[in-house]
Amino acid sequence: MIEGGTISLKWLRGWTSCLLVALAAWLLFAPDAKAAGCPPIQDKPDSTPHVDYAGVQHLTYCYGPVAVKPGQNIIRLNPTNLFPQVPGYITRFDPELVYESGTVPRVDVLHLHHAVWVVNFNPQFATGEEKSILQMPPGFGWRSRPTDSWLLNDMIHDLVGVPASVYVVWRLDFVPDTAPAAASIKTVHTKWMDVSGPNIYPVFDALRKMGRHGQYTFPDEATGTSVQDIGPDSKWTVDRPATLISTVGHLHPGGLSTHLNVDRAGKTNRLFTSSANYYEPAGAVSWDVAMGATPPNWRVTVQPGDTLSVHATYDAKRADWYEVMGIMPIAVYYGTDAGGVDALSKDVDVPGVLTHSHLEENRNHGGEPVSYYADPRLIPSVPAPAGPIGIEAYQYAQGDLTAFGSAANPPSVIRGQSLTYINHDAEPAENTFHTLTACRAPCNKSTGIAYPVADGQVSFDSGQLGFNYAGFGAPAADRDTWTTPNDLKPGTYTYFCRIHPFMRGSFKVLKKNGKEKK
Repeated sequence: MIEGGTISLKWLRGWTSCLLVALAAWLLFAPDAKAAGCPPIQDKPDSTPHVDYAGVQHLTYCYGPVAVKPGQNIIRLNPTNLFPQVPGYITRFDPELVYESGTVPRVDVLHLHHAVWVVNFNPQFATGEEKSILQMPPGFGWRSRPTDSWLLNDMIHDLVGVPASVYVVWRLDFVPDTAPAAASIKTVHTKWMDVSGPNIYPVFDALRKMGRHGQYTFPDEATGTSVQDIGPDSKWTVDRPATLISTVGHLHPGGLSTHLNVDRAGKTNRLFTSSANYYEPAGAVSWDVAMGATPPNWRVTVQPGDTLSVHATYDAKRADWYEVMGIMPIAVYYGTDAGGVDALSKDVDVPGVLTHSHLEENRNHGGEPVSYYADPRLIPSVPAPAGPIGIEAYQYAQGDLTAFGSAANPPSVIRGQSLTYINHDAEPAENTFHTLTACRAPCNKSTGIAYPVADGQVSFDSGQLGFNYAGFGAPAADRDTWTTPNDLKPGTYTYFCRIHPFMRGSFKVLKKNGKEKK
């Protein structure tokens, strides 16, 4: 991390090193995306108030237009010079994703899975579809210089298989050095706290069998192979007196909270809980959420030797949550002359404040009865083919819930046998990833941000079938085939694609005598 002007070797080796080879090629062949002009960008409802400074500038940067391929769900990294070209302080960061018209895409159609703005090899700003606004309290800001190096790491996810053209947007409040207020602003640095970081795709699974009492906290309750997903950035040992100024969590659907702890010589204290406030009528199952951020008067002083840790809690009762995140960047001031209370003080973990209210792009929830999906429980099965069952053009070749004729019949195997699927859309020309993820039968209601979810009576997931042609090793499984578990009991099993949830399919497991379960 950039801490007091020095670059952490851990960060370079753990995250950026896997990008540098690809970045070198992009620097040679991919020009920096420069927006000639931005479309009108609407404020988020009930946005956290701006901090006003004499001479503050309100700047909008639009990266793009970015051509989104049908079905895209890839990680990208590109340099950008879309940041202030005079020295000063960034005091507010407000992210967005818009079409060229300025309209925000519906989240069930196209969404910003994540974006990280890497400044001088330090991840400084980040967002997911919760789109939290980072507003520094009065008197604090990130130092910005025209000689800085900015990279944008993003993952734009097309859920419907339709091409699009979008801008990744960031709006800044910027106080240039020439403004009267600049001289009194204290510099903050981002300390990246990530339960699975540092790496290009820091994810873990939160499944129903994990945790206790219907919740799973990572990394605390990680066992078995899940321990491998714990990252070094889940802890930070402070090396100099510092004051924590601000933080807010990032979670995926199913996430309930992130929290920040401190340990000092065996004494532990909770510093802040960033709780997920779901507007989603169905509960904690979608991106229709706002995260609680620290209030403007939150200040916590830490000492050398203090160890901070980040933790993420997910629902483990309603559904399985695959490839989720738990990130909690902290704005840190390296000094103790900014006020605040000691990290071991009582009542440090104050209630959070929301940086916006319900976002209109989260309006299509799904889960309504429709006629275009069949109920596979009512359709006779056919013997599984000898070879793999194909996935092509966003359809499962046998047992797809939208298919007609014989293709609609669920393929079947005898108990103890398996079926194998192959994703033909994973060819380089399409580079489209698909999954087979268990959902509760019949799994045939309308698609939206809250439906379907991975709530099958039995848990299974293929991973993202496809190949990481960009060389990042994520998010695809780097294979195009998957075989169903061979220990499934007789019955009808339905599944969906986590990447393109309108895709639904089915198969059946027969009794040893070859008959279907009634």
